[in-house]
This record gives sequence, structure tokens and C-alpha cells, in this order.
Amino acid sequence: MKGLDVLAAFLGGAVVGATLGILFAPEKGEDTRSRIAEILRKKGIKLHSDDLDTLVDEIAAEIKGE
Repeated sequence: MKGLDVLAAFLGGAVVGATLGILFAPEKGEDTRSRIAEILRKKGIKLHSDDLDTLVDEIAAEIKGE
């Protein structure tokens, strides 16, 4: 069971790290949103631009602690 906890902590940290890296990268927001949309499309997830904007805003607010 302890190995499962370590794996979950590692994966959680990887997701948070990747999200922070994307959000704070020195790219325009429009370029970042396009990259996120492309990654989601490759995974089979399709979002309208309004939905994507909302998702990015929610992630940013959560990271900032709002």
C-alpha cells in the first residue's frame, strides 16, 4: 500500500509541475491555450475555445490559491 501512495504522490507532483510550467512559461497566453487545446485533441478531448479559456482560468486560480 505504501508503494501506491508514493506513486500517487509522484504523479500528483508531476501534474502540478507540468501545469505550473505551462502557465508560467514565457509564451503568449494565446499560444499556450493553443498548445493545451492541441494536447487535449490528441487525447480525444474536444473543447470549445470558451470552455478551454474557462478551464485555464480555473487552473490558474486554483494554483494562485483563490
